[in-house]
Amino acid sequence: MKPRHKAVAGLTTLLLPAAALVGLATPSHAAAAASTATATYAKTQDWGTGFEGKWTVKNTGTTALSSWTVEWDFPSDTKVTSAWDATVTNSADHWTAKNASYNGTLAPGASVSFGFNGSGPGAPTGCKLNGASCDGGDVPGDAAPSAPGTPSASSVTDTSAKISWTAATDDKGVKNYDVLRDGAKVATVTGTSYSDTGLTAGTDYSYTVQARDTADQTGPVSGAVKVHTTGGGTTDPGPGTGGKVKMGYFTDWGVYGRAYYPKNLETSGSAAKVTHINYAFGNVQNGQCTMGDSYADTDMAYTAANSVSGQADTWDQPLRGAFNQLRQLKAKHPGLKILWSFGGWTWSGGFGQAAQNPAAFADSCYKLVEDPRWADVFDGIDIDWEYPNACGLSCDTSGQDALKKLTTALRAKFGSNNLVTAAITADASSGGKIEKNDYAGASQSLDWYNVMTYDFFGAWDAKGPTAPHSPLTSYSGIPQAGFNSADAIAKLKAQGVPAGKLLLGIGFYGRGWTGVTQKEPGGTATGPAAGTYEQGIEDYKVLKTKCPANGTVAGTAYAFCGSDWWSYDTPATINSKMAWVKSQGLGGAFFWEFSGDTASGELVTAINSGLG
Repeated sequence: MKPRHKAVAGLTTLLLPAAALVGLATPSHAAAAASTATATYAKTQDWGTGFEGKWTVKNTGTTALSSWTVEWDFPSDTKVTSAWDATVTNSADHWTAKNASYNGTLAPGASVSFGFNGSGPGAPTGCKLNGASCDGGDVPGDAAPSAPGTPSASSVTDTSAKISWTAATDDKGVKNYDVLRDGAKVATVTGTSYSDTGLTAGTDYSYTVQARDTADQTGPVSGAVKVHTTGGGTTDPGPGTGGKVKMGYFTDWGVYGRAYYPKNLETSGSAAKVTHINYAFGNVQNGQCTMGDSYADTDMAYTAANSVSGQADTWDQPLRGAFNQLRQLKAKHPGLKILWSFGGWTWSGGFGQAAQNPAAFADSCYKLVEDPRWADVFDGIDIDWEYPNACGLSCDTSGQDALKKLTTALRAKFGSNNLVTAAITADASSGGKIEKNDYAGASQSLDWYNVMTYDFFGAWDAKGPTAPHSPLTSYSGIPQAGFNSADAIAKLKAQGVPAGKLLLGIGFYGRGWTGVTQKEPGGTATGPAAGTYEQGIEDYKVLKTKCPANGTVAGTAYAFCGSDWWSYDTPATINSKMAWVKSQGLGGAFFWEFSGDTASGELVTAINSGLG
């Protein structure tokens, strides 16, 4: 698995030096700002080495605001590092945020938010909105209410549940509480309990609560309580249950250039045909689990057209981004399980330090995955270390037992009610990567391994020979012995990994060369074939018509068109591979990744029908 994390362009406004402040316009509403508008601050995320902050400007007057400028002071050890939806500048410890060209006008009653990433532990002070007091929370003026206590659930039936919580506090009094189900407000109540009705039997729900004060300011959201209504019944297909795992990776960067959203999992029919989704990727930094792309994960606002539920995100909802969309997807498919995957090709460099203190690593991962704001979204954790005690993007020397140390610590921390899995090498060559680690020992703490039985061959060998990147078996002329799925599975079994804990990997893409004159594998080339996002690689949905398969080798397909040579799996070869999975007693199959499939999800359909 060799994903590339792409820089997200256009999301942040670079900070300007103090000299650039000369060009800022003088606020035009200073005299009336305190009585006609408020600015409220909230720290929406904190990942230890940094945080995400959000300011919300609300027009509380009767006439429109034509522009807004928010100013505040940070302690010297706290700084803004990037921002969006506003131009943020500073003069030493004084920070100024001015509206963007598209969000300066605010009608009466309207609100707008802008956010930023920051470093340091400090909170803002001395807030001014258009030159006058902000009158917002967490700054001088009327403070926002505290978070209510984490709710508890009682009287759960097939169609209802009672939610109760301890009261929030506020300097001027709490007026009422918003009750949120799966991130969406379902009621506003004055007491500290609410009975929700009209639910679906055998379904998972998540409830949080948010307090409002007499000035209608909302405080932080409480922790979440999970509720599973009685009746209905759900299943968790997987090893040990008689079912097969059908798991696919969803990438956080796919929502940018690819415009591939969680909704696509629904419209393609794929969400109903998989048992598990791995959300990729979280990062591993300084030996700890950290956020991967906080904007895509938790803050990106979805339009109604792109939303799973068909409802647009609002500026003040407690959780947006892909996490909220995955929550909506789970509401439609109660048996679906989602894991947060950490590492990958680009972000595996931090695992070596993690292996030096596995308990601290596991604790950081648990706190992040089980954060109350999205704990209901995830059913466990997956780690994708490429590669322990071997070389990937960089080389690791953590030792033969490094992965076992991490998996043991993760299982101890996450317990038996969460899934813990790992993506691992399929290099079965003599002296290869499988031999570099105690995969049998590490498997004792895992639900299963995602064996990356793809990317065996590719145009990183620019002159060839051409070879299928995901061969099921060996074949005459294969460039490297042990570089095939069957040998990898056999070697892991021989090491002592149970067959039921092994998933076969399928690539929803092809790898190819150009300058090729030979149709059959083994030809020479001049370099990688052109691809949409990267040379030498292309999605199946493109290749099926651009360069249709016209041959098979070692259980997978290849295509020769013009001077290009590609190898990839098709519905027919996937069906054969799934039959092999069942014959080997494996736990199931997984794939990298959803966006490479067609709009109708034909590769996911092949996996589903092949495994039954």
